[in-house]
Amino acid sequence: MEDETTTAPPIETPCINVCVIHPAARLCTGCLRTMDEITSWRKMTPAERSRIMAELPGRQGQLHQRRGGRARNAGQRD
Repeated sequence: MEDETTTAPPIETPCINVCVIHPAARLCTGCLRTMDEITSWRKMTPAERSRIMAELPGRQGQLHQRRGGRARNAGQRD
């Protein structure tokens, strides 16, 4: 008797394991998804995931580089 295990096919995801939420845009800077999309991803249908994946490239413009800390102070040195 052979042991047959069934595994679900992998779910397509835009995740690149850079999980940092942009404070103003509220998007992950790695995959560009919202927190709601990230937490609901496995429950979504393939069609829902495909729709979101198609929207992601257009979200890049919502991320503006922050100018705090060292970047802001670099021009103030004597």
